[in-house]
Amino acid sequence: MADLVHPARALWWLFEPVHAVTYFLPEGRAAFEEAGLRGSWRGYFAGRSAPLGAVDAPPVIAAFFNFAPAMVERALPSVWTFASPEETLTARLKGSAAALARLLEHVDRAQVELVADTLEQAADRLDCAGRVLASANAALPRPTGLYERLWQSATVMREHRGDGHVAALVAAGLDGCEALVIRCAMDMRREQLQPVRGWTDAEWEAAAERLVERGWLTAGGSVTELGRIRHQALEAATDLAAARVWEDYPRAELDRLAAALKPISALCRSELPFYPVGLPDNS
Repeated sequence: MADLVHPARALWWLFEPVHAVTYFLPEGRAAFEEAGLRGSWRGYFAGRSAPLGAVDAPPVIAAFFNFAPAMVERALPSVWTFASPEETLTARLKGSAAALARLLEHVDRAQVELVADTLEQAADRLDCAGRVLASANAALPRPTGLYERLWQSATVMREHRGDGHVAALVAAGLDGCEALVIRCAMDMRREQLQPVRGWTDAEWEAAAERLVERGWLTAGGSVTELGRIRHQALEAATDLAAARVWEDYPRAELDRLAAALKPISALCRSELPFYPVGLPDNS
């Protein structure tokens, strides 16, 4: 495991792509479509929010944080007329397991079992207080199939970190659009990120102006030293919020988990399209 980053972040880099297969790989899309959720965004918003039940848009706007409210409102609550939360949960598990079974066909099954077992044990130890998406996913029945177990445990872990990241962003005084603007000023491209989060040009420019006023950005849109320091602080806060579950694991066990996860993660990531969550190029 890399020593230059926090262990909680290094592990997230590895299990995040496992979670993402349900939304981006053909098996995941096919399972959602079979359930009646045609179109990638129906599958995404229904699939990710289904553990919460047949919710309307406001709780999802709050929990997902950086999607434009209008984009969420186009999907919810209308998606529940196409598939119930229960049907959606079945579809996302079916699709993700099928994708993982194909991707990991030639991976040592014992290594997959090690990862699934370790992530499940970690998920069982999580404190989900204040973490809505993690709590809802952790409360779901535990599946029995190996690939289903791997996907669900990775999903609980990533939503736990994601909930903590949202808390860090809120504590830093950022709203959803501002968080995206500052990230694009650092290492992402606006033309890729803005459309998939649904913010209008006017909303984006207004967010940029607020960041200039607060000293995070220059008038030309570059990150200031203050902005870089504040962004590093919120990333460190995210790591801290995700770290507690790993603190009792000896370093050798964490290294063993990371070593087993790396080929699994690489195979999952090899088929992902642009995925705007901040994974490094060389993870």
